[in-house]
Amino acid sequence: MAASSGKSVLFVCLGNICRSPIAEAVFRKMATDAGVVDKWVIDSGATTDWNTGSSPDARGLACLRTHGIETKHRARQVTKEDFMSFDYILCMDESNLSDLKKKANSVKNSKAKIELLGSYDPEKQLIIKDPYYGHEEDFENVYEQCVRCCKVFLENNS
Repeated sequence: MAASSGKSVLFVCLGNICRSPIAEAVFRKMATDAGVVDKWVIDSGATTDWNTGSSPDARGLACLRTHGIETKHRARQVTKEDFMSFDYILCMDESNLSDLKKKANSVKNSKAKIELLGSYDPEKQLIIKDPYYGHEEDFENVYEQCVRCCKVFLENNS
């Protein structure tokens, strides 16, 4: 549950085992390095319940480890409460965006600003493609995109 003081961000993808846990871990590390992590509630979630309780994809974890980042995240589905408690819900592609906007419409007190994480990319790569059926380099691409986007998002919200 997001705190009432400070700021909060929820990163979302389809299954919460590839893209969103990478984004969450990257943002948490950046906020930690910037000395502002205690001002943020940071989490990630899925639009589906397919992987609830699962650890992130091993290739994603390996990619994060390569960059000195660890995560203990377990996959979870986005709840109605998330729309009321998070300031920002940042997702990875158009399908996530449409699912989230549909869900938000069914929540009376939705306050979350729902956006594509890629809208913060200085290289203008709007969509962060699902690396699940890809290879290690696809996870690396997701990581690089998340780094660029999270950096701008954090700068804009500091």
